[in-house]
Amino acid sequence: MQDPQSQWTAIDNYFAAHLIPPDAALDAALQSATAANLPNIHVAPNQGKLLHLLAQSINATRILEIGTLAAYSTIWLARALPPTGQLITLEANPTHAEIARKNIARANLSHLIQLLEGPALTTLPTLNPPFDLIFIDADKPPLPDYFSWSLKLSHPGTLIIADNVVRRGAILNPDSPDPAVQGVRRLVDLIARSPHVSATTLQTVGPKGHDGLLLARVLTV
Repeated sequence: MQDPQSQWTAIDNYFAAHLIPPDAALDAALQSATAANLPNIHVAPNQGKLLHLLAQSINATRILEIGTLAAYSTIWLARALPPTGQLITLEANPTHAEIARKNIARANLSHLIQLLEGPALTTLPTLNPPFDLIFIDADKPPLPDYFSWSLKLSHPGTLIIADNVVRRGAILNPDSPDPAVQGVRRLVDLIARSPHVSATTLQTVGPKGHDGLLLARVLTV
């Protein structure tokens, strides 16, 4: 019997082969991340396509991304923008930022994307609202702070997406010693108490294992 992880990966690969054509810029972004020994934490191809479709479905013209890494998800999101759109992406690690800038330029998207280098909690207060879509894919302990700032930078109808919220099921352990798990749990508690958003989660399996996305639509700001 095939183990679950192998099956999840094979299924994702099957759908990607049929629904996501090869793409030189996206492939190069992944290859550059591997060559630089960046952590293998970028979204999977089908998740990148999902972000792209969600941005298109709400006709996003301004997108904020918290956590750039090698700009793989950045490229997916920016390609959903109109010619006059803007994506601002925040990256704390200078090495990651340097690689991301090269990948953005290779994808011919520098005119749409502004990469701001430095800690997100320092950069977020300097941004001008509102954004139509905000993708949070950064370190997890400050998630509640990232989300609170996302609300301040939103308008009614903004879609906020947070990645990696299931943590291979560890989210169920209230006593987990993992700061990432505790950050996600604090985020969920914050959203549960908030009258400003309507939210749900989607568990995912695939090459990245068992994880999930949190999606929140802003109702009021």
